[in-house]
Amino acid sequence: MSGLTDLTLKEALAGLKARRFSAVEIAQAHLDAIAAARALNAYVLETPEKALAMAQASDARLQSGDGGPLEGAALGIKDLFCTEGVRSTAGSRILENFIPPYESTVTANLWRDGAVMLGKLNMDEFAMGSSNETSAFGPVVNPWRSRGSNRPLTPGGSSGGSAAAVAANLALGATATDTGGSIRQPASFTGTVGIKPTYGRCSRWGVVAFASSLDQAGPLTRTVEDAAILLRSMSGHDPKDSTSLPVEAPDFASFVGKSVKGLRIGVPKEYRADGMPPEIETLWADGVAWLKDAGCEVVEVSLPHTKYALPAYYIVAPAEASSNLARYDGMRYGLRVEGATLADTYEATRAAGFGEEVRRRVLIGTYVLSAGYYDAYYLKALKVRRRIADDFVQAFEKVDALLTPTAPSAAFGLGENAADPVAMYLNDVFTVTVNLAGLPGLSVPAGLDAQGLPLGLQLIGRALDEGTLFQLGAALEQAANFRARPDPWWRA
Repeated sequence: MSGLTDLTLKEALAGLKARRFSAVEIAQAHLDAIAAARALNAYVLETPEKALAMAQASDARLQSGDGGPLEGAALGIKDLFCTEGVRSTAGSRILENFIPPYESTVTANLWRDGAVMLGKLNMDEFAMGSSNETSAFGPVVNPWRSRGSNRPLTPGGSSGGSAAAVAANLALGATATDTGGSIRQPASFTGTVGIKPTYGRCSRWGVVAFASSLDQAGPLTRTVEDAAILLRSMSGHDPKDSTSLPVEAPDFASFVGKSVKGLRIGVPKEYRADGMPPEIETLWADGVAWLKDAGCEVVEVSLPHTKYALPAYYIVAPAEASSNLARYDGMRYGLRVEGATLADTYEATRAAGFGEEVRRRVLIGTYVLSAGYYDAYYLKALKVRRRIADDFVQAFEKVDALLTPTAPSAAFGLGENAADPVAMYLNDVFTVTVNLAGLPGLSVPAGLDAQGLPLGLQLIGRALDEGTLFQLGAALEQAANFRARPDPWWRA
């Protein structure tokens, strides 16, 4: 029943509830699709036995009328989320054999609501990357290809496995995380929908940490409504996470389809980056026109400290990573490489366990936190971060949401930017501000470039106002009428 993998999450849930097909059939269809798509390298661990057992339990609950909001939904889980009894690696050799004895709060919420786990999804090592090329398990290949070319493309990062799985119909939806754009940029590169919710909306407990003040979990799906459905289950206050916000998750899906007439949309002039492709400018103008046609008022706003966002981010994030990754020393869990002395063991373990990009960021972070440089770099970056957040506060006094491009280009070739870390970091130019300010951001697929590759538009909202983003995102989705799908070359 391969057609079952073509369903949206909403359609699948409705069909399961109406007993048109079973959760086992949904799970098996996706497991078959995953087996046929190993060329994409989207999954680092397939869990067919667990998936079918969970699906059988879902069918029993559906039969008895006790099904939850996600009962029978077949999902992929980014390998940054710890899953009890199932290997969780964060894409790193240093955790290649780590089997957690506990469940992350986000995945526990999904299982509580009836979801089924298909497996663990590939990702950049410790979520550090914009192309999914830093994974210890090798790069993920984007299901999309440029017109007339077989060149393998990046699905974006760090949630590249999640985005590729959703785009290739290898899951009804997937969990992901976003530290500087790692949900939204992959969504843009793969023609999917991704939302980075307000910082604290989803618990970070049981999610392997990269940069604690920036990391936030969220969903990747094929439609705006699917993202709203999945985010509600993922969200909620968690006393185990001191940064978790003590607020109830609203019914996000109820905002989908609401009129956007009268909403004020800001267009930040600073997001017109030098060298941005004309097709990105054109798509942005189309987005403005679509929202105007839907009854929105569009005004230009200024976010003057945007130009400092990338430098500030690449000080704050590596500094926090340096502290968080200090725990991986070969003493308690994960990889251990014996040395002649304790110091030798530490050095050998970390050298063998961490990839080049992780080592680079740990070194940068340690440097900016060191005596003599803390004030000059880290403290100054925190002050800039505050100014960036203040820019958004002032903008939201005038508008209800902001509209920007999601990424400065379509998907690029694997290996194309690997030798130039700065070029890779520039992929986050439109997304890092949202993380620095702790705000929600939604990427919606809105068009194709000249090579037939997807491009996304980003909506940025006030803290805890994801509802307005879903409202506007649904309007953009309807106007853009994005129906393109990648040609399934991987099945050949």
